[in-house]
Amino acid sequence: MSHYPDADYLTGAYQPGQFYADQGAEVAFAGRSNAGKSSAINVIVNRTNFARVSKSPGRTQLINFFLLRKAADGASAAGQQRIVDLPGYGFAKVTQSMQQHWQQLMGAYFESRRSLAGLFVIVDIRRGIGDYDRQMLAWAAQLGCPAHVLLTKADKLKRGAAKAALLQAQKTLQQEGYGDAVSVQLFSALKRAGADDARTVLDAMLNGA
Repeated sequence: MSHYPDADYLTGAYQPGQFYADQGAEVAFAGRSNAGKSSAINVIVNRTNFARVSKSPGRTQLINFFLLRKAADGASAAGQQRIVDLPGYGFAKVTQSMQQHWQQLMGAYFESRRSLAGLFVIVDIRRGIGDYDRQMLAWAAQLGCPAHVLLTKADKLKRGAAKAALLQAQKTLQQEGYGDAVSVQLFSALKRAGADDARTVLDAMLNGA
């Protein structure tokens, strides 16, 4: 059973004017193409194919808004809790003009969303935190918004190597001055490892804890 029985797709936005109503609370998910963002969302929500999974990088071409919990009245956007699936970046095999459009679209999103309560940055544990990931974290920091890094595909490494990668990511974020504003965990969509911890962080963000 899903931890979020109300979970459902709301809308996709190709332009800022198409963003969902800026009320309630939402947590955005960002990550490089191929980092496992859609798979992570599916496991956290516990819904198969909730967020589309593709073997072709760059398939998420819109900013997609998903309902997690309805408002008390069942209809108002003001009391809703949502997640937002941002376009993948980095390896996406799309035109330069599309890459620029995504950059501008995400910039408009971060600059305008008052309902943004947190950010999940999805990072392939084998690649480590990269420049695009840092840009996402910088946007969150500018907004005073907490961020959480999921080191995905942890099952691809042996336990000792995965732990070392986690410690290195924590050290990197501390050295770059994020302090307690950014947390990090190991995650495997294949093994469903780390899902409970991720949900705890997600719920805390949505509830302003």
